[in-house]
Amino acid sequence: MPVLHFSLPDGHRVAVEVRALLNAGFAGRSQDHVAEHVAELVAMGIPAPTKTPCLYPIAPFLALQSGEVYAQHSRTSGEAEWALVITRDEVLLTVACDHTDRDLEVHGVAWSKQAAPDMLGRQAWRLADVADRTDDLTLTAWVRSSGEWTEIQSGTCAELLPPEYWIDVLHAQKLHAPGTVLLSGTIPMKKGVDQFADAWRVELGDPLTGRTISTEYHVRRLPDPIA
Repeated sequence: MPVLHFSLPDGHRVAVEVRALLNAGFAGRSQDHVAEHVAELVAMGIPAPTKTPCLYPIAPFLALQSGEVYAQHSRTSGEAEWALVITRDEVLLTVACDHTDRDLEVHGVAWSKQAAPDMLGRQAWRLADVADRTDDLTLTAWVRSSGEWTEIQSGTCAELLPPEYWIDVLHAQKLHAPGTVLLSGTIPMKKGVDQFADAWRVELGDPLTGRTISTEYHVRRLPDPIA
């Protein structure tokens, strides 16, 4: 099982062995907007979920803190998210980027998420320390193409179902245990920005303290198969 390492604002470091990795999907706070998004995806040939929100179990080894993602083709991209990390003593909150195979997505969302890693930040906050203002926390993502960074996502965590919702789900599913990592689902992407970029950077921000947590990685295209 992979082990993730997090630095906390007070200087403590926490190591977490990932035993369960879960990706939330169609997790917008407004389920009316989610329904509109599902209709758009169906028009693109992506299968509709039977209900929303969704929770996709992903192989734990796909939880990474790395500067690189390896992709087999050019149609993969990230998604700005927050992540809950359950430790033996508390719940941590950090930034995440759910890298996804968009070509595989038309065959199944779960398959597309299993084909690429979830990238997590190396810093975290105790959820208890920000629980009274999680809706105010910001999520921002940038993509890099030809050496230029362009903002592709920008919003607040109020656009997504709150951590408390997912903690209740984890308890109900008997998954609230040390080593569980849950990603939140994402906010809308800006139209006209090419998501199929050679690098992604995602930032979780706390306007009250000015603190930020970020993750950044390059997308490395694998060579074509030798056959």
